[in-house]
Amino acid sequence: MKNMSHQLHSGQCLCCHSLASRRHFLKSLLPGAVALTMLQSAAPAQAEVHRAKALVLSCIDFRFLTAERFFLGRKHLGGEYDWTALAGASLAITGFPHPSDAEAFWDQLDISSRLHQINKVIVIDHQDCGAYATMIDPNLSKDPERELQMHTDYLNQAYKSIRDRYPHLEVELYFATLNKPEFQTILPTI
Repeated sequence: MKNMSHQLHSGQCLCCHSLASRRHFLKSLLPGAVALTMLQSAAPAQAEVHRAKALVLSCIDFRFLTAERFFLGRKHLGGEYDWTALAGASLAITGFPHPSDAEAFWDQLDISSRLHQINKVIVIDHQDCGAYATMIDPNLSKDPERELQMHTDYLNQAYKSIRDRYPHLEVELYFATLNKPEFQTILPTI
């Protein structure tokens, strides 16, 4: 105890070797505290704003990529669109083959809407879709009338879901044929 009393009277504390060391330590904190305060009050950096005309949702099927790009070019989008591809396109919005597919679509739509201020969503389904064959019927593409009706039904569900969440967005629906791809407009019935 006598030794401790001697240390306190001589200007030393138990945790620091001297008052000078403690002063040095406190002085070294000051620039960091000032810098932190300045950083906290500064506005966050913002990326340059880029606007897109639409978000396009199509199937992952590679057989349609070239035709889809050509089709989107004819729609005067000028390459100014965000593109998301998920198996089954409109089926993905319903959570097929997994709920995470729907979640991925909604996340992409949210980001596209907030960052690129889109005003339209384009959903493109196609003939002979493996996702539809897996979920509905492996022979679905053998009955073109039934196949078109199934796609129309799911495209309409997609339309309703998108408009429910984003009523300000225009939604266009299409069905692409396989041979000499043509893009048939599907008018919403909901």
